[in-house]
Amino acid sequence: MPGVFFPEWLCCRLHRSVPVSSFRTDIETAVPALRRYARALTRNAETADDLVQETLVRALRSEHLFHGGEIRSWLFTILTNLNRNRLRSLARRPSVVSLTDQDAPDASGPELGGRDIERALALLVEDQRHALLLVVLEGLSYREVAEVQGVPIGTVMSRLARARSQIKAYLDGERPALRRIK
Repeated sequence: MPGVFFPEWLCCRLHRSVPVSSFRTDIETAVPALRRYARALTRNAETADDLVQETLVRALRSEHLFHGGEIRSWLFTILTNLNRNRLRSLARRPSVVSLTDQDAPDASGPELGGRDIERALALLVEDQRHALLLVVLEGLSYREVAEVQGVPIGTVMSRLARARSQIKAYLDGERPALRRIK
């Protein structure tokens, strides 16, 4: 698994010479999807790799808590919860923002479309962005996303509809609508 640092004891658990259970095999096959989702959530390769590593450690330690079902959904739930904890921890600290070359406006180049989509995703509410990434990037069903997020399937459908319309509006150049607060 290139790019991810695993402690020696974890590598030994994942790559044993003795027969490996289907649980561990399923976990190992889910690693690329976990990495994609973590990178989309964090927008930072190192932080994403740390999240994936912690997810794998928790999953292997909690094997006895897994009672069947879709293991990918279970792993995405663990990763999502770890990311929420990370964001709560970061919210308690003052933020430092650095200006980079990516902040400079660039009116040309093939990367422009990707940057627009990235900016549109960044403007979404966290729950909407997570639901959209799980459906579009990871191919989870609405029911699986509902399990991961711990909400009814109708809420997932609503979040996806809002996310898609906001991204379309952003890419069409419309100004974001102001929310009414009563």
